[in-house]
Amino acid sequence: MSSNSILEKIESLPPLPKTIIDIEEFRKKYNKEAADLLKIIEKDALIISTLLKISNSAMFGFRSKVETPSRAVSLLGINFTISIAIGGTVQNLLMTSLAPYEINSDDFMRASNISSSLASLWLSKVDFELKEEIILPALLQEIGKFILSDLIVSENKTELFKSKVASGCSIEEVERELFGFTTSEITSKIFRYWKLSENLISMIEFVDNIEKASAEYKKKTQILDVIKTACQINAPLSDKNVEKAIEKANKYGLDTKILKKAIEILQDRLLDE
Repeated sequence: MSSNSILEKIESLPPLPKTIIDIEEFRKKYNKEAADLLKIIEKDALIISTLLKISNSAMFGFRSKVETPSRAVSLLGINFTISIAIGGTVQNLLMTSLAPYEINSDDFMRASNISSSLASLWLSKVDFELKEEIILPALLQEIGKFILSDLIVSENKTELFKSKVASGCSIEEVERELFGFTTSEITSKIFRYWKLSENLISMIEFVDNIEKASAEYKKKTQILDVIKTACQINAPLSDKNVEKAIEKANKYGLDTKILKKAIEILQDRLLDE
């Protein structure tokens, strides 16, 4: 599969809905008001239903049922709400079977939400501004798998892909071997096509190739790599994936004590699902 063919697939994607374009413009504002965000998302039934469903999931541990969008926004915060709105809509636009990765779209959304929750729990104790910046890419960084999954199926490589992963190769290694790209690179190409912010794209682009990340984005990219490793879509927060993530965090010189505590809190919450 040539890079031109992958580009053609990306360029055949539908445009982003106006709601998401409006949210992206809102996201760029320095002073954000929850009331302004509510005015945008209340027009979109899919976003509201996704927001309420996720707000009431065990991973957030809210004590009472969240029944209104305004309460969801006040509990989750503006940036988390934005992440859920964009994430749910983007996944809906890319709706493709994820069979080569041995998951379905609900599994994917669950792993994505666990990723953004981990980013929030971990980084809220490290750097609030960094947390606010990382929540969205943590949720969205695996979106490229929808395009890659489509390619794997259309080229009849599903069994080959699965067997290579089962033999012990990492998903990223197999993606690169078969297509010359990994998920993070495809995700960044999708977001460039949709004209999302360059800051978001630069954080995600080299998650699978850290040494290529610029000095400005290296730490953020390393954090995303740790989160992605811990929350691998086919087994988020499994003992094996958590161990690998802690190893990477140590290697990158990140705070593993706070990371471990955040993982434990999230694992406990998920037991209640």
